[in-house]
Amino acid sequence: MLESLKKMFSGNEGEVPVNTGSKPDISREKSAELYEKAKNYFPGGVNSPVRAFKSVHGTPLFIQKGDGCFVWDADGNQFIDFCGSWGPLILGHNHPKVREKVTEVMQNGMSFGAPTALENELAELIIKNNRFVEKIRFTSSGTEAVMSAIRLARGFTGRDKIIKFDGCYHGHSDSLLVKAGSGLVTFGETSSAGVPKAFAQETIVLPLNDVEALKQAFEQFKDEVAAVIIEGIPANNGLLMQDQAYLEFLQNLCKAHKSLLIFDEVITGFRLGFEGAAAHYGLKPDIVTYGKIIGGGLPVGMYGASAEIMAHISPDGGVYQAGTLSGNPIAMAAGIAQLTELLKSGFYKELNNKATEFAESLQRFATARNYKVKVFHVGSIFWIAFTDKDKIQRADDIEHSSMEKFKMMHRELLNRGIYLGPSGYEVGFVSAAHTKIELEKAKRAIFDSLDVVFRNK
Repeated sequence: MLESLKKMFSGNEGEVPVNTGSKPDISREKSAELYEKAKNYFPGGVNSPVRAFKSVHGTPLFIQKGDGCFVWDADGNQFIDFCGSWGPLILGHNHPKVREKVTEVMQNGMSFGAPTALENELAELIIKNNRFVEKIRFTSSGTEAVMSAIRLARGFTGRDKIIKFDGCYHGHSDSLLVKAGSGLVTFGETSSAGVPKAFAQETIVLPLNDVEALKQAFEQFKDEVAAVIIEGIPANNGLLMQDQAYLEFLQNLCKAHKSLLIFDEVITGFRLGFEGAAAHYGLKPDIVTYGKIIGGGLPVGMYGASAEIMAHISPDGGVYQAGTLSGNPIAMAAGIAQLTELLKSGFYKELNNKATEFAESLQRFATARNYKVKVFHVGSIFWIAFTDKDKIQRADDIEHSSMEKFKMMHRELLNRGIYLGPSGYEVGFVSAAHTKIELEKAKRAIFDSLDVVFRNK
């Protein structure tokens, strides 16, 4: 089968015959029934807004199981999955080493609210292989890790204001759930009901990739900025690759003004490489936050910094942060198993090469067809954007009208057995479980779907 696929995809992808039409919609009968029932229990029928499929066609798919690079929904439809629980399943679904370790540890109990040796084991694994943290604190989510990092920065510096960037998402804590106001340098405006204006006014929102805006912000708020927070590589609103020079300027500006630089690596940490975007750019943030990838998809997060900064966290210092489920033994067990696999020789090289070849093949096809599509990628992360821009580095660079094309492509892909996150602003992830066979099948499905999109433009 592999040889036949090789022949099918040999040569220029642009020579693939144009797809003749849309695929019939898959059955969503059981998912639709479950969704109608869920609306009686949950706001919008979901426990996280993007799951509601508001940006794409049809009702949400209710996933029944996952294995390797596949997921199956309640109607029995099988999909090659490029969402991977929004990134943490870098080994794929239901990895045997992770499953076995979790099953083993579960026999002794699932939660204690007390220290376990597993916390030490996972912490040692991380700190010994990460130059950017000397001490860490486990949390139960990336949002909690970022919220705690902000509090730590304020406690360490004795300052209140935070600078964030339009187009970066850092979880749903009040001080960061803000959007840009008008003007080059502006206080954030609440982007959610229930967030007090006073909270948002402690957050300054700047455009990405704008040196002048950074200069003005630090001039205007000289000794008030506790920290600047930025995604290691912004990947929650497209894939907004930042220039090395810009990030170096940001780091130097923070040092000059005695403000802390926080890298939010909830997506990029342990994904681009074991040390994430910090190593990718060769920069040393003051505080780094990480997310679910630590626990193989189980609820876990982490923040870390130098021993000096972390000494301000309770019980050593005056910055309070706690969590009954922090360091949960099941999550720690999954983390030990997953990160041990990531540390194996050649893991990231093989994964990233595979993802690069996949993304570049998609781009070659789109270019050969003269389709207005760019496939941005870094490491094992990719983003299909309906644009002709060679660079998209800011939120306002994204053509919002292009989301209609994504909506059509998403439907075509589901009908061809490919699962992407249900929003054109979300990135996709290649896992170690994606084999060449599955990636070639996915390419064919994406080629055909793009043909349909642009035939109907």
